[in-house]
Order: sequence, then C-alpha cells, then structure tokens
Amino acid sequence: MKIVLCGACGRMGKNVAEAAAERGVEIAAGVDVLSASAAFPMYQKIADVTEKADVVIDFSSASALGGVLAFCEERSLPVVLAATGYSDGDLARIRTAAQTIAVFKTGNLSIGINLLQLLAKKAAQILGDAFDAEILERHHHFKKDAPSGTALMLAESVNEGFGGGKENLYGRHGIVGERQKKEIGIHAVRGGTIVGEHEVMFAGEDEIVTLSHSARSRKVFASGALQAAQWLQGRAAGLYDMNDLLAEYTKDW
Repeated sequence: MKIVLCGACGRMGKNVAEAAAERGVEIAAGVDVLSASAAFPMYQKIADVTEKADVVIDFSSASALGGVLAFCEERSLPVVLAATGYSDGDLARIRTAAQTIAVFKTGNLSIGINLLQLLAKKAAQILGDAFDAEILERHHHFKKDAPSGTALMLAESVNEGFGGGKENLYGRHGIVGERQKKEIGIHAVRGGTIVGEHEVMFAGEDEIVTLSHSARSRKVFASGALQAAQWLQGRAAGLYDMNDLLAEYTKDW
C-alpha cells in the first residue's frame, strides 16, 4: 500500500509516518505547508504530487479539504479524512465527493473510541429518557477546535440511541435554569499535553452510568488511520466511517 500523507509534518502526520515504517507501508509522498526534510518526497501543495499512490490520508486541516478532494477525484483515489473542524459547507463537499470516490471520515480513528461510540448508543437505547446525557472531552492546549469532532460524534450516537430529538448544549454559564430533557450537554477542557479523553455520563434517579476512553499516545490514531486506509482500498464510491469497518464485529448486536 502506497500513501500520500497530508499534514505530514504535524504531530499526527509524524506518528502515521512512524507507524507506516514499522509496518512496511510506503509513504509515497508527504504534503505540508511547512518545509521539512523527510524520508519521502515532500510538497507544499497536494496538486503538485506526481508519485503514484493507492490512498490518501489527510491529517492536515479543514482549510485543505478542497484541494485534497479535488486531487483524489482527479486520480480516482480513496481518501481517509482525519482532520476536524469541518463546516456545513465542507460536509456537503465531502458528500459530493463520496458520489465518485470512496471517502472514509470519522471524528476519531481510535478503535477504542469507536467502540465507545457504539456502547454509548446502546446505553442510550436501554436507559431511555429517564437518564440525562452529558459528554466531557479533554485535550491538549494546542487543539484549535472545540468541542472535539469525537465529542460531536458521540453526541450524535447518543441522540440516535435516544431516538432522535435531542439538541446539543455547549457548556453552561450564568443562570441557565433547570436542565431540559432535550439537552445533550457537551463540555470541553483544554490544557497541558492531554492526548485525548472522552467521557459519556448518563445520570438518572439515584444512579450514574459512565463510559469513558483515554488515549495515552497518538499511536492509537495513527494505527487506526492505516487500518482504515487498508480497509478502504477496493471499496465502491461512498461515505464510510469506523462503524463500517467494525460492522463484522457488531453484526449480531
């Protein structure tokens, strides 16, 4: 498998490159606005890449989305989108691209966090509206978007488990009145070098159920990205996520 790696000089890009080297996976080319030496050809713009590849992994930023998708569409390449902070317009562009190429998009590439997503949905289905759901996420002080894409992914799954109709409430401040049953509270913490922690709390009458996941290093995301890239090869055009990858393990749920 040959990969074009976008955001190659970033923290996650470097982790993917290291994980790829350990597994014998070739990085055909790297793309990053920053100039840096690497063990593979580097470009500042993906449109300038000439090397042949099997898949693109994008850990850059939402602002690079247009160029990445155009490159993949032109070359009929599948793409793993691992950036966060996409706007509604970006999401619409992704859905359009998925009509002609295979697109893998998830708010978090950790197998563990995606298992948490499935468990949170199942918990909401079982516990029902008698329980209030709150989501807390913690990340390092470098993270630019809040809440995290993973927190939003978890909130969507919880809402589905409740049957829909819930609304995300981002933090609370001042005299906000009593908590409304329609709310899913989402709270962001930023500080230090926290890689990523997510907690889903279901609070009911006299009992609390808490599901959580803690990433101890970025290697879990790099491993997930490579696994997704491998899985995506040969897939028909469409929009995929970790639920599709994990489907063989959860088909009897």
